[in-house]
Amino acid sequence: MSDWGFRVRLRVGAKEGCGLEDGKKGSRNLDKERTTPVAMQNLVKSKNGQPFLDVFVRCAQGLGSGKLITRENRQDKEFHFQNWFKARLAETGFNFEAGGRNSYPDFRLVASTDGFEVKGLAYPGREANYDCNSQVPSGNHNGRTIYYVFGRYLAEPDGDTYPVLDLVVCHGDFLNADHTYVHKNKSVKGFGSYGDIMIRDRKMYVAPTPFGLTSGTAHNQTLIVPAGSAVDARFVEVGRLVRREAGKLIVGYSFNLRTNTLTPELVDNPAAGNEHVFVAYRLKRARGERVAMRQVVAKVAVEAEDEQGDE
Repeated sequence: MSDWGFRVRLRVGAKEGCGLEDGKKGSRNLDKERTTPVAMQNLVKSKNGQPFLDVFVRCAQGLGSGKLITRENRQDKEFHFQNWFKARLAETGFNFEAGGRNSYPDFRLVASTDGFEVKGLAYPGREANYDCNSQVPSGNHNGRTIYYVFGRYLAEPDGDTYPVLDLVVCHGDFLNADHTYVHKNKSVKGFGSYGDIMIRDRKMYVAPTPFGLTSGTAHNQTLIVPAGSAVDARFVEVGRLVRREAGKLIVGYSFNLRTNTLTPELVDNPAAGNEHVFVAYRLKRARGERVAMRQVVAKVAVEAEDEQGDE
């Protein structure tokens, strides 16, 4: 590669569970996890051995009973929904740890391997996809099962308290079933006239949300888990969802600094066409339409310009 471009190889097929903790936006040390312990309540184990079910129930009940999001101020655009979820998690009685700003996932149960990553979405607004700050979504991370909690709220509320409009809790494999990719940020030195400028390759991933992938989830409270997952009598099935693996995999990319073009490096996916089946559930007394996959065609594409604009 010439001195006017660089190439990145993405590690695939690495040992599962050896990824780094997430380095989120604003991180100055991406290799160190910062964990904030919370005041622990008496440990109450899930009666069904599936604590994520109880977490979903608390969230759905909180939404249904009108428990509101409270933001500290109008500049709070990140943590208000996360704080709402934290309060619902505390109501379960499970011991848990709340990760720091730069850790992944956001919340980790102590007596089980369940972890929860929380994503608040303003409505109306961007809801079909979201930015994954340096951590590709997955259903497994460092031996933990990861669930993603998506909640929508009013984009322009008339005060500092407002409701959660709808909720989806999904197993991370619904977003991405690969457990082998290991995220790392790298850099190259020697750029510029004097050769003393460093270029940082800090990857940002943009993944679809359940609201973008499915119909029937808007204005409802929905749980999406892999087919075969044990649920109890509180739940009723409202849809079966199938995701098929793509024909190609991106294993690297190169960026040309002269033309500002990004080119993916593709290989055939040995699992092309494999189906991953998921089941959508709601609480028995909940109303709402059935859940189905939208007709979304996955394509490998490189945008001509960054959607976020210049930083």
